Amino acid sequence: MNIKTTKFGEIQIDENLIFEFVEPIIGYDNLKKYVLVEHSENSAFKWLQSVEEPSLAFPVTSPAFFDIDYQFEIPTEKAEKIDLTSVESLISLNIVTIPAGNPRKATVNLLAPIIINAANKKGMQIILSNSNYPVKSPLIKE
Repeated sequence: MNIKTTKFGEIQIDENLIFEFVEPIIGYDNLKKYVLVEHSENSAFKWLQSVEEPSLAFPVTSPAFFDIDYQFEIPTEKAEKIDLTSVESLISLNIVTIPAGNPRKATVNLLAPIIINAANKKGMQIILSNSNYPVKSPLIKE
């Protein structure tokens, strides 16, 4: 299947790799279908590209790539919504904000991770309750 994107032009994607968000990304209530696009080979970053909106692509990463100590519990009701029964099926990503002109000041949203069940391609963004994780944590240590 081909989709048009603002960032990558027209790209071919495997329909089996489309994630369906059962709860939307905050602020994007009408968009439910996304696909992961490689930033470049062996990169710590990927793009979470909307299949429905060509101009929407979030840079995402795993905090582990940057030696950020990051652990959280998924509330039972959220795990049930995506039918997550084992940690082996979990894909956890965090949205990155990269300021224009100074990528070294990039931040990662640790308070609201994206969780995806790789087994059934269902996903959502969750907001961690009772958490001290910030929305804008420095990605690169000074």
